[in-house]
Amino acid sequence: MREVVLDTETTGFEPADGHRIVEIGCVELMEHLPTGKTYRCYLNPERLVPIETQRIHGLTDEFLAGKPKFAEIVEEFLAFIGDAALVIHNASFDLKFVNSELHRIGRPPIPYARAIDTIEIAKSKIPGARYSLDELCKRFAIDLSARTMHGALLDAELTSQVYLELLGGRQKKLSLSPIDRASDVRGDVRTAMSRPVPLPSRLSQAEADAHAQFVAEELGKDALWN
Repeated sequence: MREVVLDTETTGFEPADGHRIVEIGCVELMEHLPTGKTYRCYLNPERLVPIETQRIHGLTDEFLAGKPKFAEIVEEFLAFIGDAALVIHNASFDLKFVNSELHRIGRPPIPYARAIDTIEIAKSKIPGARYSLDELCKRFAIDLSARTMHGALLDAELTSQVYLELLGGRQKKLSLSPIDRASDVRGDVRTAMSRPVPLPSRLSQAEADAHAQFVAEELGKDALWN
């Protein structure tokens, strides 16, 4: 099962106010685990980046001036995500920006039904907790030392780790539930271990003889013990 964790950095909070994407970061997952394949692109937003936003992600007007425009990378971006489900922390925010960029160049939007929102999963799994990416990383002891500033690829990588933890962590298949055992399709074969020296019987010989006599005389040849 292929999924893509997606994150964006932007010039502001609302595309309706003219704000644009300045960075896209994606991490590929197979069976919920990173494959090592990633996608990252810085974008020229064709507008100035407010100084307060620069303080969040560190991307300046000078740095972004020579980067490609969204229309120039749209094909490689869409090719990377393909038809995979999109794992996003606060999906409504990132998808409204991606779809705004797609609309700007006359491309169809990405349906919100494709999104798996890690905030929504967190709300159902740990009600009452704080759901920011930082707080969830701290909750699951995920290393945040590299996150001195926001970055789309770094945040996508952190989101992929949070997503795995929300699904049950690296031992998410460990369960004693009969329904889980019945649905386990890995085909594991386990061989019963035998003792090299059998344990001595806790029955005395007299007790064993009395039991055998009872089975023979009272229960007959169809007794279970036979």
